[in-house]
Formats: sequence, structure tokens, C-alpha cells
Amino acid sequence: MSLSGSAASDASLTGRFEAARPRLGAIAYRMLGSIEDAQDAVQEAWLRVSRTGGGDGKDIANLDAWLTTVVARICLNMLRYRHARDREELVAHLPDPIVEAVGEYDPEHRALLADAVGVALFVVLDTLPPAERLAFVLHDVFRVPFDQIASIVDRTPEAARKLASRARRRIEEADPVPDAGMAAQREAVDAFFAAGRDGDLDKLVSVLDPDVVLRGDFGPDAAVFRAEGAASVAKLARSYAGPEREVRASTVNGTAGAVIFVAGQPTAIMAFLIRGGRVAAIDVLADPQRIARIDVSAATG
Repeated sequence: MSLSGSAASDASLTGRFEAARPRLGAIAYRMLGSIEDAQDAVQEAWLRVSRTGGGDGKDIANLDAWLTTVVARICLNMLRYRHARDREELVAHLPDPIVEAVGEYDPEHRALLADAVGVALFVVLDTLPPAERLAFVLHDVFRVPFDQIASIVDRTPEAARKLASRARRRIEEADPVPDAGMAAQREAVDAFFAAGRDGDLDKLVSVLDPDVVLRGDFGPDAAVFRAEGAASVAKLARSYAGPEREVRASTVNGTAGAVIFVAGQPTAIMAFLIRGGRVAAIDVLADPQRIARIDVSAATG
């Protein structure tokens, strides 16, 4: 049985959109740091393309480029709205982490991360002005040409190039790239928790980089907590390995991490940045509302 012309066109458009969905979701997640907001942005793009022309996408010369532009503009507007609504400074926030089992990788998660390594990179991205973030994400990660980026941010291609360059420089200065090799990362994370369980402050300090940073998000009514230096972080870290807390190993945004359970309920998701065999940064999401929306079932005991 053959489809009618309209039905065939609808099926073709749906198929082409679904093929583009993983890339669009990855762009939106990298831009927004929120899985829910990223899904909303992609869904809005679908609504727009399904209403364009005759609803079959035939009027769009390059559907992938069109969809990329639409999702990018939606994300840019969402970022601008966030800052205008909250009148907030550009400061570090923790993204929605993606939790996987150690040694196992979900294809959908891999597509969403788009080769991003670690929560620390997303934290740096959140400190960038929206247009810089967009230019960097689109060009450096997804290879979108500056001519196309320029039309999204209403700048010249050269100005768009400078936006990406400034963002790249900020990211390089923050150095959010972890050691290669999950085994070495896991070894450092395991040593961190072992020292915490033993109550060995000196050993804890020894596994921490001298300039280690701990960031904690405890909910909408609390500012992002920040502690710096091995001695300060070691004192705080001992509490995460208390006897009432169950540490379940996991991979968080592609790097070694853990989910903390108390009485069978997840209370914190911890992401680690390991450099030179030591813990250089720890990002702790402990906002109960956000944790409730995140799938942590892959964390192993």
C-alpha cells in the first residue's frame, strides 16, 4: 500500500527530523545545561518546522542547517531570558548531570553529551555571555560555519569569530579537561572516598590538588556554594563518606563520579575533575528537586 502524497511528505519530514534530533539535542544541552530545557527547545523546533510552508519541509533548502539555526536561536533567547529574569551575574552553575554505570555507555547519553567531557566544562560554559557560548558551541563543537553563526547572533562573520575566540580563551584558562583514562580517574575518586571513610585528613589532602575547588548546588534558595584549597575541601569531603551515606560509583558526564544515597534515596550527585592523578575539582548537585528529575538508576552499589 502506498502513502498519499501528503502522508508520504509528513513521514519523510518526521524521519528527517528524527535523524537530526540527537544533534539538535546535543546542541541544546551544551547551550542550556538542562536536559528538560534542551528537550523543550528541540520540541519547539519541531513545531516550527511542521508549520513551515506546507508542513512538509520542502520549502527549506537545507533542513539540517535550518533546524540548527532554529534550535540555536531558541537556546540563545532562553539564555538571555534567564539572565534578564534573574538579573544575575554570569556565574558558575551546575548542569543537569548525565549518570551512567561504570564501564557502560548509553548511546542516547553519548549523543546528548556530544563528546563533552566532565561537568567542569559545562560550569565554565555557564560563565560565558550567551552569544559567546553559542559561537563556541556551534563552531568549535559542531563545526557550524561563522557565516551561519553570524546570522543567529546578528553580527558579522568576523565578529562571530571573535566571540568564539574569547570563549575559547576563557575555557583554556579554566582548563576543565580531565586526565585521559577512566581507570586512573576512578582510582583517584576511590582514594578520595576511602580517605574520607577512614577519617584520614592528611590522606584526603594528599589526593587533592592544592588548588582544588568544590562547588555545591543545594537548591534554588541557596547560592552555589564554593570552597577552595585542599585543607578546606578535605574537611568538607569527610562528610560525604560518613557511615550513613552509601557511595555508588558512576560515570557522570563522561568522567568518574558517584551518587550518594542515604536510606536508599539519592541525596547528591558528585562529579570529579582529575588532573595529574589528583582531584582538581568536585561538583556536587544536592538540590532535591533537580535530583528527583534525574535518572540515577545506573549508579552501582
